[in-house]
Amino acid sequence: MRCLALFCFLGAAASIQPTPPALRSALRLRGGTFPAPKPGYHALAAKGKAQSSQAALPNLLSAAHAGAYVAFGGILAITVASALGDVAPGVQKLVFGALFPLALMLVICTGSQLFTGNTASVAAAFYEGLIDLNQLIRNWSVTWAGNMLGSLLFCEMIKYSGLLTGTTAKMAAGIAVAKTKGAFGPTVMKAILANWLVCIAAFMSGSETDLSGKLLGAWFPISAFVMIGLEHSVANFFLVPLGIAAGADVSWVDAIMKNFLPVTLGNAIAGAIVVSASNSYFHGALGGHDKD
Repeated sequence: MRCLALFCFLGAAASIQPTPPALRSALRLRGGTFPAPKPGYHALAAKGKAQSSQAALPNLLSAAHAGAYVAFGGILAITVASALGDVAPGVQKLVFGALFPLALMLVICTGSQLFTGNTASVAAAFYEGLIDLNQLIRNWSVTWAGNMLGSLLFCEMIKYSGLLTGTTAKMAAGIAVAKTKGAFGPTVMKAILANWLVCIAAFMSGSETDLSGKLLGAWFPISAFVMIGLEHSVANFFLVPLGIAAGADVSWVDAIMKNFLPVTLGNAIAGAIVVSASNSYFHGALGGHDKD
């Protein structure tokens, strides 16, 4: 009992000690502590308003860049993971998942528009009355098309460069086959789970003010969805065509109907309902809460 009392006393004493100066300096340097969820959600809605206010052509170009950035993460992960040789499947998944988050890191740091993230941010702006439904539909449509355009152009660049050979081509073909063999319903569910994590990554990164916080906020959720084997529409806009180019026995009809369509649907459900509608109910207009 004496030991327990001493332990409790020391714990209570430690809890009332002021923050060390060095720690305070570090927190100031990186923008302070992680903010509460409510202001983080309203910052997400404000971001959605800004995204939906961008004119169509700049929006399309920004989205094309985002598609290319996601493709950079994809080709990096395939190139390295496929070259590991005869290793346990878990090791290959671990390496692939550790490298792919480069995709969202590039998107976040450049401010380019990504359909999967916009399903949450632009929907939040709509729920909070910052934009109307037409603006939401236009942004989602233009961003989706731009992401597709950037991904396909990047795929052509990889083919032309001569990098789609050997183990890289073999893994790319296998990925395309795997992503187009699932039934519609399970593919939608895997897409919901994937974009739940992606939107949480965007939420955490958007709440941070320094580069290290933004990158760390993106890394873990993105790595998790990749290693689990979930479905991300923009990543698939690159990975499936790359596999087709590498000789996979996959048609474009298979790519669209068995992957792009169900994955886009699932991603939209995750961002607009699972993430944004829930947070609006917790912290915003859907729950009758004021911003402040």
